[in-house]
Amino acid sequence: MSKTLEKTILIILDWLTINAGFFLWCELRHHFGLFTETSFGDIFRLSMIIYIFWLILFLFFGMYRIYFTKSRTDEIIDVIKIISIGVFVIFILTLDLRQDFSRPLNMSRFLILSYWLIMVVLISTGRILIRTLHRRLLEAGIGRRRALIVGWGKKAWELHDHLLDAPALGYEVVGFLHHENRAAKRKTHKGIPLQGTVNQLFTKIYRDNIQDVLIAFPRRSEKKLKEVISQCDGTPVGIKIVPELYDVIIGQVRTNQIYGFPLIEILPQLISPWEAVVKRVGDFLLAVFVVAGLLPFWLFLALAIRIDSRGPVFYTQKRVGKDGRIFSVIKFRSMVVGAEKMTGPVWASDNDSRITAVGRFMRKTRLDEIPQFINILRGEMSLVGPRPERPFFVDKLKKALPLYNRRLRIQPGITGWAQVKGDYDQSLENVKQKLEYDLFYIENMSLRMDIKIILHTVYVMLCGKGQ
Repeated sequence: MSKTLEKTILIILDWLTINAGFFLWCELRHHFGLFTETSFGDIFRLSMIIYIFWLILFLFFGMYRIYFTKSRTDEIIDVIKIISIGVFVIFILTLDLRQDFSRPLNMSRFLILSYWLIMVVLISTGRILIRTLHRRLLEAGIGRRRALIVGWGKKAWELHDHLLDAPALGYEVVGFLHHENRAAKRKTHKGIPLQGTVNQLFTKIYRDNIQDVLIAFPRRSEKKLKEVISQCDGTPVGIKIVPELYDVIIGQVRTNQIYGFPLIEILPQLISPWEAVVKRVGDFLLAVFVVAGLLPFWLFLALAIRIDSRGPVFYTQKRVGKDGRIFSVIKFRSMVVGAEKMTGPVWASDNDSRITAVGRFMRKTRLDEIPQFINILRGEMSLVGPRPERPFFVDKLKKALPLYNRRLRIQPGITGWAQVKGDYDQSLENVKQKLEYDLFYIENMSLRMDIKIILHTVYVMLCGKGQ
């Protein structure tokens, strides 16, 4: 069963159970004389509106992200959590404020609890059935994903044996690739051949229709990990890493665990298509409002900058964007003119003498970043994402930090998880820490995560905690 097919079946099944739940609840209300609508057409139209509400909620909470190894218990817990939130929202939206709250709630309010129970039972049952069916198919060898294990030796062989003992994980190992570019004396493990070396990975992915790459190096090798991820970039494969490499990713990525067997997952699809569209539309509309609607505020800041120090109001600088494209980022000038002529490209520091008085205030409140909404209108940036860095530093960081290239897979942002959690770049150690936050965002990016970051950013601006 492909991911697309499984997702389609889940959506159809949820449509059936959500509408069945609503019809059952309407029948229950009618039994108590609390529902006036009796026309099937009217009830059906109302049920469609209710379904759209639940669909948005399910999409928002990632209920249609496909996990081949997701536990049925975890599925039920997620359903209960989301149904509880949804029913609470419905309760608030339908609350009659004219009601006399000194009296007990009427029967219709107590029936809300019955709707919650009906929804939990029906949706949980439907999802358990589809997960159980999927698992049975995988155990029978139907719908498994073709996988390559990158690594050769005890760790790789143990990984293969774990997968062999747990067919419901959904992997069909078709071969191994040696982690070193050299020949090996042993050529097979339990009938699965050693098909070459790691530098052949890209070719193998397309030639053998590989869907997952499982990394099982005998010992930690950041250089080899970087090579594997580089060869997989732009391909349709999923990448999983065995636990021994937790410290490389700092443990801050989505993990699949079942049968007591964990795998770190690096997702090839960083954000679902519908979320990507909503993110871009939201960015564009907000940028139009900030650029056009807040023009008087822009003029006020521009006047303050000109009064405080001589020089232009805006400051532009070359930055590296998505896929390595170079663009000019626009900011309100917060430093004296020609700040880097004597020092060359350097990171800002605490109490930097090059920063003007107005510039220090703008940095504390992040107001110097406002002109970057013009970059959003141009399609060069997003509101939320890793901060774009200068080409000079990107070239250095690519060599010094494995996985730094992964930051360039998505649109850079005005604010990001690294900005609300870390300090300004002042040293390579700061950059390493912020890279961890950026990787965490990249592997877990969603609209929900963006909203969380935006709220954090607003808090930083209001409290003047920027630098």
